[in-house]
Amino acid sequence: MTRSDSPTTALRERWQALAPREQTLLLAASALVVLALVWWLALAPALHTLRTADARHASLDTQLRHMQSLQAEALQLQALPRANPDDAQRALQALVTEKLGGTARLAVAGDRATLTLKGTPADALAAWLALARSNARAVTQEAHLSRSAAPPPAPARRPPGAEAAAPSSSVRWDGTIVLTLPTR
Repeated sequence: MTRSDSPTTALRERWQALAPREQTLLLAASALVVLALVWWLALAPALHTLRTADARHASLDTQLRHMQSLQAEALQLQALPRANPDDAQRALQALVTEKLGGTARLAVAGDRATLTLKGTPADALAAWLALARSNARAVTQEAHLSRSAAPPPAPARRPPGAEAAAPSSSVRWDGTIVLTLPTR
């Protein structure tokens, strides 16, 4: 293969052999392909990022506020004095009796407490967990819950003209929750 038979020379000769009209059409088609590539590779992604920037910024701000509130809560919990394990156990038992009544039973072994649930209302359980964390400084380690098949108790009959009580949650839970109590 000689220097004059290079692919560039062959293309140049072929180009020269084309009619001016064909050359113009090929140049226009090439320009269109280059413009399409520039659009798909450079402009379209940038415009998409620009269009979605406000929504993404708002989402990230929401996440940041949530993370900052969790950080503040963690710092607040760290600043609390260490709880006495006996006091934590008594506080936890009192919370079970007060908030969950006969639908839950607490068993404590060492630094672990196991709460057994039977038809416990979801809203009462949520309130109990929050109070167990703040009052007894108990940390949930495991939870094995299933939706209870037991129907909710019938509402108590109230005298005429009495205010209707806020309805308790119709969702009820069965299962166990294992908590870690503060250590000495």
